Amino acid sequence: MTKTAVLFPGQGSQKTGMGKELSDTYKEAEAVFKLADKSLNEAFSESVFNGTESFLKQTENTQPALYAVGAAVWEVLKSKGVHAEFSAGHSLGEYTALTASGMLSFSEGIQAVRRRGQLMEEAVPSGEGSMAAILGLDRDPLAAVLKQATEEAGVVEAANYNSPGQIVISGRAEGVARAVVLAKEAGARRAVELPVSGPFHSSLMKPAAEEMKKVLAHLHLGEADMTVIANVTAEPVRRETAVELLEQQIYSPVQWENTIKRLLSEGVTTFIEAGPGKVLCGLVKKMDRRAVTIPVYDPDTLEKAIAQLKGENQT
Repeated sequence: MTKTAVLFPGQGSQKTGMGKELSDTYKEAEAVFKLADKSLNEAFSESVFNGTESFLKQTENTQPALYAVGAAVWEVLKSKGVHAEFSAGHSLGEYTALTASGMLSFSEGIQAVRRRGQLMEEAVPSGEGSMAAILGLDRDPLAAVLKQATEEAGVVEAANYNSPGQIVISGRAEGVARAVVLAKEAGARRAVELPVSGPFHSSLMKPAAEEMKKVLAHLHLGEADMTVIANVTAEPVRRETAVELLEQQIYSPVQWENTIKRLLSEGVTTFIEAGPGKVLCGLVKKMDRRAVTIPVYDPDTLEKAIAQLKGENQT
């Protein structure tokens, strides 16, 4: 019997207008966006559907927007009879995964990610931190690069272990810039700085995590009806440790490669990416070409997904 995991993307996957067609087409999605507006006490969905690109570039808006779209996709899929045994989310997507599992309520989740975005943006003044993607360099030689760059120019650390040969680094702008140069010299196929507003998933985010701890302390967590794999440990989340892991996640590397390895080891063969884009599907395919990957982000991809999943269940 096949097992299914639903994956939720993180920052970088956002697109203007995302979620609008879903809301216009499915009452379940419309209900999610109405609840987002009520929870944030503003016309948030209108800004996501019809607002400017600059609105979505602000981390405090990007994070709740992606959270809402992922949750909306999953609500529609559930209403069509789609089921998953596992869930996982990349960075802020972990909150959507917890909500999909039933452990975290939507209202508390979207309020938490809105505050998370604000705190992460405030932690390091604009321009002082950055991130870069390093492609084609293994962990050990990259670790040596990061050590040298930190000593020479400022703290820079591994932020996302996305897949074999794809690691994102994060830290002081000067440190990241130096690491990009050193990584190329060490044989990286590509090393490029990313257009982000801060050094996310690095130790520079610890002040944000301290403040976020106060927000997380007020969450009311229930029992999950699917297994959520945590970013920090790539292990199943337990209700007793969920809050602690979400706090650590802000300044710790996202163990996405190990997360997918864990899901594969659990017998997952089908991966649904619920949210804009196909980034996570691509990362899964890099690790197992045989895996079935299904991106869902609009009515067309959603209906195709339902047909495909029903076909699998009948074979």
